[in-house]
Amino acid sequence: MSDAPEVRPPVVTAARVVIALCLVAPFVAMLWVGSYAKVDPTFIGIPFFYWYQMLWVLISTALTMTAYKLWQRDQRARHGGSK
Repeated sequence: MSDAPEVRPPVVTAARVVIALCLVAPFVAMLWVGSYAKVDPTFIGIPFFYWYQMLWVLISTALTMTAYKLWQRDQRARHGGSK
């Protein structure tokens, strides 16, 4: 028989689904241009088109950080907390 280690398929967990949603949400929000291609409402004189995108920079940062922390916790749980 083969001496190669047994490869297990990836496990889909709730944490990994949340991680995926956190990473996909900014792409969906930015690629759906029709939802924010307008001028009103303005915020301190800045058209909606621009401040909406700048807001997503902050939201994306928070979502990426959340996904990273969830990934770390998932990996610790998967490897028995040895890290």
